[in-house]
Amino acid sequence: MKTLKCISPATASRPGPGPAKEEFPMCRLHLFAVTVLSLLVALAAVPVRAEESKDASKPAAPSLSDVLAASGITLAGYADLSYEHLDGEGLFVSGAPTRTFDDRKDSFSLHQLAVAIAYQPKQGFGAVVNLIAGQDPDVFAPYDINPGAHSKFDLPQAYVQYASGAWTVIAGRYVTLAGSESIDPRSNTNFSRSILFGNAIPFAHTGVRATYAASDQLSLVFGVNNGWDDLRDTNSAKTAELAVLYTPIKAVSVTAQGYFGKERVGGLVGFGPEGMRKLVDIVATWSVTDAFSLGLNYDWARQEGTANTGLTAANADTARWNGVAAYVNYQFSDQWRVAARAEYFDDQDGYRTGIVQKWKEGTVTVGYAPTKSVELRLEARADKSDGNVFLQSFATDPVTGALTDTSDHQTSIALEALYKF
Repeated sequence: MKTLKCISPATASRPGPGPAKEEFPMCRLHLFAVTVLSLLVALAAVPVRAEESKDASKPAAPSLSDVLAASGITLAGYADLSYEHLDGEGLFVSGAPTRTFDDRKDSFSLHQLAVAIAYQPKQGFGAVVNLIAGQDPDVFAPYDINPGAHSKFDLPQAYVQYASGAWTVIAGRYVTLAGSESIDPRSNTNFSRSILFGNAIPFAHTGVRATYAASDQLSLVFGVNNGWDDLRDTNSAKTAELAVLYTPIKAVSVTAQGYFGKERVGGLVGFGPEGMRKLVDIVATWSVTDAFSLGLNYDWARQEGTANTGLTAANADTARWNGVAAYVNYQFSDQWRVAARAEYFDDQDGYRTGIVQKWKEGTVTVGYAPTKSVELRLEARADKSDGNVFLQSFATDPVTGALTDTSDHQTSIALEALYKF
């Protein structure tokens, strides 16, 4: 949680790298990540000659993956590291972060070191556990770990499931249905997360979710949970989750999901006024060819009960925000691809970023995969607002103490290394 000048619900639920935040000795995490990666690479590169020298008449012992596969258990993971450069402090003048995860000015970062183990039979009981260590978990950790998380560890998913026929029910903690992007970097085409991912929607929920597969093309989702990013609920009310997933043809999918329930107006806090929060999220994807794909994401949201809280401009009774993001990805070959994203976010009452603004960004990412297990991503991004809201430095006026080094734009470059195992 950033504690510079003011606190908005966005900052309460999206902790950032503000000066008051307790820092973790990242050098240890970097060393740990390098060690783990070295071991994984070494294990993956056992000399073939050693295998060839074995007596072919002796049956080979089953590997761990063979044993797990025979049991119906999957085990997978990844390591996500980067170097990122921002031309500012990564903050708005309100103190809210301008990025979700890549918020370091000039830094090597261990974003995530993740392992997921799952047993998900088509019929009967199963379970999923997803453990993540690194810099990013302090951002998406739930209430009441956040605000102020500094453990560098979280379980964004840990649930049991039961499947029977067309129905699948899960109970526990699981990621949100909203948005085109996810916590898991493997499913994203860009390195940095979108404005919508960090400011328009929740990260995860704790509750119960039921999915009904009406046909191969249509699925319906119903759920009830503790609310936005709550492990322990901030109030006694619950949030309803509804979704329709439609795939008319193999190359096209459209999903519409909504979240409706009373939330604390102040964000991840257990006190203060409450009001109905509504979110409608629509995601459409089109695989034009095997190499070329398009995507679109739209969000519309409201938070009621914000009057007399000081959290909105003009003391609005209802805070409003909406935005749209468009995606393009082209795979030149098995190794090379390029992805682009353009988006627009309207924080109409300043509730999500602490500032009334219209915020735009454009991102271009080049991906290179030397092996199936490794992808390197080089990214350039430019953000633009309709006001001088990006904090370039902490320089202040010697008389008034007001911040003086601000800008209406922010740029960044980053190099990401993603290892999948």
